[in-house]
Amino acid sequence: MQFSRLWITVRDGTKLAADIYLPTNGSNSFPVVLEALPYRKDDLTASSHADDYVRLADEGGFAVCRLDLRGTGSSGGLATDEYPPSELEDLADVINWLASQTWSNGRVAMFGYSYSGFNSLQVACTRPPALSAICAIYATDDRYTDDVHYMGGALRAIDLVDYCHYMTACNLLPPVPAVFGDDWKSEWRYRCENNRPWVLKWLEQQHDGPYWRHGSLRPDYARIECPTMIVAGWADGYRNNTFRTFEALQCEKSLLIGPWSHSAPAYSHPGPNIDLVPEMIAWFNRWLRTEGESTSSEPPIRVFIRHSTKPDADLLMLNGEWRFEDTWPPKRSVTATLRPSIAKGSNLIDTLEVRPDIGTAAWNSCAGGLPWGQPTDQREDDAWSLIYQWPVGSEGLEILGHAAIAMNLASDQPVAFVSCKICDVFPDGTSALVTRGFLNLTHRQSSTDPKPLGVGTFEKVTVECEATSWMFGSGHQVRLSIAGSDWPNIWAPPRAFNLQIDRSTLELSLPQISGIGAGKPEFKPIVRATAVDESPSNDSVATKWIVERDILDHTTVARTQYGGHSDVRDQGTADELYQGEVGISLTDPGQSWVYAKTRYQLKWPEADCVVEARMRVQSDAEAFNVTIDIDADLDGAEFARKRYENRILRRLL
Repeated sequence: MQFSRLWITVRDGTKLAADIYLPTNGSNSFPVVLEALPYRKDDLTASSHADDYVRLADEGGFAVCRLDLRGTGSSGGLATDEYPPSELEDLADVINWLASQTWSNGRVAMFGYSYSGFNSLQVACTRPPALSAICAIYATDDRYTDDVHYMGGALRAIDLVDYCHYMTACNLLPPVPAVFGDDWKSEWRYRCENNRPWVLKWLEQQHDGPYWRHGSLRPDYARIECPTMIVAGWADGYRNNTFRTFEALQCEKSLLIGPWSHSAPAYSHPGPNIDLVPEMIAWFNRWLRTEGESTSSEPPIRVFIRHSTKPDADLLMLNGEWRFEDTWPPKRSVTATLRPSIAKGSNLIDTLEVRPDIGTAAWNSCAGGLPWGQPTDQREDDAWSLIYQWPVGSEGLEILGHAAIAMNLASDQPVAFVSCKICDVFPDGTSALVTRGFLNLTHRQSSTDPKPLGVGTFEKVTVECEATSWMFGSGHQVRLSIAGSDWPNIWAPPRAFNLQIDRSTLELSLPQISGIGAGKPEFKPIVRATAVDESPSNDSVATKWIVERDILDHTTVARTQYGGHSDVRDQGTADELYQGEVGISLTDPGQSWVYAKTRYQLKWPEADCVVEARMRVQSDAEAFNVTIDIDADLDGAEFARKRYENRILRRLL
């Protein structure tokens, strides 16, 4: 493998920094695979999936390009937002450049995890002539309903202290002096003076609309014509892109969904783990080589079927099995409708006094490395929820797809939420989360034009749960838990409220699977996968995941911390610190807050650069009050300071 760093100049003269990995197998030209990220290829993520690029070149025979997006890392320009229109134009130029190189066979693919999976889908919609295939890993088709910003029409809370905040600091780091050259310092100052924190735009755009439709594949899936491989994980936050997108795509397609969280399948918790590199090589070989095979004898869907497994915050292994499926939805799928039993003469109205801090047992909806762990035993949350339960027969019960809950409900406030969780209850009482759904009830008919509830008026609502797979064991119970909060995953509504549910209208629809599948896929043994050691070293930041309840103050606070030290390219080092706090008042949930701090220190022989960003979001019933402070230092002296203060009105949120 031959490695080099170079510049790719796009239409307006901006230079983008790229890593190029070329095979050394004697061929004159290679198909090219491209990954484009804003996460700084030369330092903060220099080691992320680094083995994959080498293997794609050495084992796959592909030329590999890893790109710093505009205004990030060592690329010129300004990072104005995630997935801006200029990014699509840049990537079209980059693809055209890659296809025209003497070492290229003219065919280019895009791939990547998370952000680079997102923009793989987005660029495919624009159909660059040389783009021949994509592989989107842990990506979404809908930026409003299924990303880190909003869920069910409500603001995500705990995500604010992580990605939504740390990108403020990340976007203000300087280019690498040894890469960018003598003007690196003026480029850094330009970023500090002109880059507005992305999170402010996200807090302002509270309803679905043109802003969120840009970059969303949904609903116009026909825009993608190139072959598309989707890789997903049951513990990942973007699992809804799996069946929904696969079913709607009209191109050649493949779906691989395993038990994994938001990290590489080779070492993700939970397992079982697989080596994804051979799967990508096989997919790209089919579409990027003139001598490649364009057909496959295997069914297009490979899915890990989860079996009853007791929960743990850092679960290592799930019970279950791999299976092929020929189509989606499977022909063996039927809808099983469960209704609560109703005793003659009983009260049909179930009333829930909503506790606003319920949800800590499920933490957040996207597991990854700690402290972003997996759901724990749900019994603590279940105790403050309305519970409906059904026994599982001797043959067990398998579900695969999206469950849904329909009911007539009423609230004593015009803005109210409902949270639905389906759990697997073991004979000893352990409650394992299977899937969840959430709805800001003002979005019950539309997320583009939400409407307040009629106080005390019963209305029919339907809550769709996230895509799931689960085999309930014999003798277990299916539990539906209904609450009015999912905290700290979701920000609380402006005022305390109670819910009433008409038990006679409640229906739980499960996507039940019966019969025999299409066989079992086989995967190559894992090779050269770098295991992740999450235990702190002598110079690492302690990882913390803390939930505290102040009994006298009637508040609940969730705190997180992680980070560490690493050696990076160009004789440099990187020190990272991420701290967050999410709090809520139990007597007045409109009084909620988030505090987040991110600090990066990058040292090279040329300079010692520090960027620290601190954000405070304090809500009342009417607005979010946001303060962001940014400090940038060079060699221990002040380089730049900036403060943003915004009051953003809550719009039925």
